[in-house]
Amino acid sequence: MAMSGGSDDGEPMMDMNTTPLIDVLLVLLIMFIITIPVATHSVDIDLPQPNPNPPPEDQIDPIKNKIVLTQADEILWNGDAINQEELVRNLNITKTITPEPELQFEPEPNASYDLSARVLNVIKASGVTKFGFVGNEKYRTLGTTGAAPAQ
Repeated sequence: MAMSGGSDDGEPMMDMNTTPLIDVLLVLLIMFIITIPVATHSVDIDLPQPNPNPPPEDQIDPIKNKIVLTQADEILWNGDAINQEELVRNLNITKTITPEPELQFEPEPNASYDLSARVLNVIKASGVTKFGFVGNEKYRTLGTTGAAPAQ
C-alpha cells in the first residue's frame, strides 16, 4: 500500500488516496468472477437404439444383392424397403460371407441425389469390396435422342 508523502507546511493534502478504492474494486471483481456460472457447451441428443435382431436369412443373398433408391426416398434391399440402420447391418453381414456377395447400386431416374450421396457414404464406410453401379445403360442415348430406350 503506497502512501503519499506530503509537505510539512501545514496545508491539507489535496490528493485523494485511491489505494483503498482499488482494493475494494479488485475484491468486487474477484467476487463477480467467482459467482459467474460455468458455461457448459454440451448438446443432449437422443440417439436411436440399434435393433439387435438379425435380418431375415432370405433378405441377404450370398451371390448378389441389389440396392435401389426410389423416387419416394425409400431404400430397397433386394426389393424390400429398409432404413439406414438396416442397410448398415446388412452390409456388415455381407462382409462376413465368404466369398463376399456382389453389391449392385441402382437409383431410379428421379431419386433424391442427397439420399444417393448418403447411401454411397454408408456403403463406402462399410468397407464393401465388390460394388458396382447397374442400370446406367438406360441413359446411354440420353444426350443424343432426348429419351432413353424403353425396356
